[in-house]
Amino acid sequence: MDSSHTESEKQSVRLELKYCEHCGGLWLRECGAGSVYCDSCRPKVADLPVPKKKPGRTILPVAKPSLVEEVTFRVEPTFRDEPDDTNFEAAGGVA
Repeated sequence: MDSSHTESEKQSVRLELKYCEHCGGLWLRECGAGSVYCDSCRPKVADLPVPKKKPGRTILPVAKPSLVEEVTFRVEPTFRDEPDDTNFEAAGGVA
C-alpha cells in the first residue's frame, strides 16, 4: 500500500447529514457523534431549564364508549328474480 494513501485515510473525516432537533435546519456532523443540535442552537438549548421529571411511558387516549349500546340489522329477503351477488361460480382452474 502506498504511504501517501494511508496518510490521506488518517486525515479524512466521515460526515453524516443531520437535522437540528431545535430549529429543523440541516447540518453535517461527524459520524457517530451524539450531538442533535446545530452550532447556532446549542447555546440556546443549553439555556433552557432542565425538565423536572423524566418523560414516562406513553399512554394512548382511550375513546369514550359509544352512545349506541346495541345495534341490530335486519336483512330483507331478496326476490327470486334479482341476481344474488353472493353466489359465485368457480372457473375451474388455477388463478
